[in-house]
Amino acid sequence: MSKTVWLLLPEPDICERARQSRDARFDGRFFIAVVTTGIFCRTVCPARTPARENVRLYPTAAAALDAGYRPCLRCRPERAPLGTLRGARSPFVVAALQHISAGALDDASIAQLGATLGISARQLTRLFIAEVGSTPGAVARARRLTLVRQLIDDTTLTFTHIANLAGFGSLRRFNEAVRTTYGRAPRELRNQPRPQGIGEPGSGVRLRLALRPPYNVDWVRTYFEWRAIPGVESCVDGVYRRTLDDGELRLTFAPRHVDLLLDNCGSGTVDANTIAQRSSRDRAATRLGELLLRVQRMLDLSADGATIDAHLGQDALLASVVAAHPGLRVPGCWDPFELAVRAILGQQVSVAGATTLAGRLVAKYGEQLSPGRYRFPSPHALAQENCAGIGMPGRRGEALRLLAQAVSDGSLRFDQQDASALEAQLVAIPGIGPWTAQYIAMRALSDPDAFPAEDIVLRKAVELGQTLSARALRERAQAWRPWRAYSVMYLWKKSAVAKAALANAAAAK
Repeated sequence: MSKTVWLLLPEPDICERARQSRDARFDGRFFIAVVTTGIFCRTVCPARTPARENVRLYPTAAAALDAGYRPCLRCRPERAPLGTLRGARSPFVVAALQHISAGALDDASIAQLGATLGISARQLTRLFIAEVGSTPGAVARARRLTLVRQLIDDTTLTFTHIANLAGFGSLRRFNEAVRTTYGRAPRELRNQPRPQGIGEPGSGVRLRLALRPPYNVDWVRTYFEWRAIPGVESCVDGVYRRTLDDGELRLTFAPRHVDLLLDNCGSGTVDANTIAQRSSRDRAATRLGELLLRVQRMLDLSADGATIDAHLGQDALLASVVAAHPGLRVPGCWDPFELAVRAILGQQVSVAGATTLAGRLVAKYGEQLSPGRYRFPSPHALAQENCAGIGMPGRRGEALRLLAQAVSDGSLRFDQQDASALEAQLVAIPGIGPWTAQYIAMRALSDPDAFPAEDIVLRKAVELGQTLSARALRERAQAWRPWRAYSVMYLWKKSAVAKAALANAAAAK
């Protein structure tokens, strides 16, 4: 095994103990390939544990596939929680992975992807091998095959439509790829046992996303529930719903997984076989790869909660709240521009107040798709309006307009690689300060080290009976790097628990 691959894996002794004990905490963090069978498995595979000398370890399913191994049909590597890579990654690799997850290499070359990022194909491939353990093409192939297997198992889509949605150019290529990877035809795979509750006839496009423990489902669900934009989102009884142009996205939360369902609001469940029959423009807008990437960001599925908690739990200030509420994640967003607008609306008002303002904004400037269902206002639409009329200060309304204008004319882009440069652009807009810029970086850019030090709740949560300055709080937060965004979640949780305890004590008197 190459030195590069070992650097991307946990320590060898840890891997061996995790393999022998079938430790679920390492599920998806590495994969076990068996030389004698040519198959690779998850750490939780129920099959007999192979001898150590017959095992090869890989940091990702893509690396195992690239080495010529086939996925195990028992433990189903494609159903493992999203893996996390050890060590720092270059912004080119991070950006390329996002583009690949959205299907960038389905109909384009590595050279074209590199040109988009401003890097040569050779350099991009070199970075991938060093930091991911496989080439961009191998990562794209693994993504397509993972999506294929999920669609075969969890939907009643025809194989032609699955091939289209997964990015294969033809049914022939799809059949060849499935046979080569799994050693079976697609129809044989569909006859395999499916997870209970998904894949029934007429159930539309329904996929199950595994959650890597520790994952605090209540925190993430409640976070979205309190901030749901009326007319666009809702979160009731553990089900998050979001309006799409042609239907609805549903996320049903369970302790160890989230079920994703594409539903048609006008006629019940969407006819799954019509999805791939839309025009290429419509299909690109609802491409499953991009949709899954958005959901993964929303749910913060790629974070390694165990590593983050172990680091933050060493701090005396955070130790108790981490122990009591492990697995807090940083909820992301569906659309960065929408989140940025929501961040401006939330300046100096409560969460409930910001939600009310967001509902007014949607009702006044959004496009109504059907009664009670709206499309969030586009940057172009808000760039033409003075939004202060919905009930907020004129300076804040002007900040919204300037933000929308910058996004509309392309001078501000949320997909640029340098997060600090984007934050500087945001702060340069009158009415957007450091708190707003850091909040946007934390949730819209998924920056794990973003830290809104001006937040009054954070400044009060560190020292009992005192309110620290933003500068003092930043100095205190140095110990929490590179996961300061997660420390924000724990400090907010700590404050909420303390507030609830005071309210209960007052009610008991």
